[in-house]
Amino acid sequence: MASLYADEHYPIGITLHLRQLGHDVLTVQDAGQAGQKIPDPNVLAFAIAQNRAVITLNRKDFIRLHRLQPEHAGIIVCTFDPNWEALARRVDEAIANEGSLYGKLIRVVRPSLASS
Repeated sequence: MASLYADEHYPIGITLHLRQLGHDVLTVQDAGQAGQKIPDPNVLAFAIAQNRAVITLNRKDFIRLHRLQPEHAGIIVCTFDPNWEALARRVDEAIANEGSLYGKLIRVVRPSLASS
């Protein structure tokens, strides 16, 4: 299972489902960094230092960061889905399909958006 770092705006409900699926998810809140408006490059640097893949809804900024700094433990960008359990399952499936997450940008898109 994957070691993940959920950024500040990633819904805690999804992280709980990911934990139930066996993933080791550290949240910004768990790390004592909530409410500090930590810049995205610093979020990525923390995740790299912890050897964790970032998981985020902040797709635009983290896709840009991946291009600027492709050596990381993985970046998983998701579209918002109010069905947290379904999104957690899609993330779990995407992780399982990849093997190692190192240096990878993984996009997890809500099904209704994938066809648009």
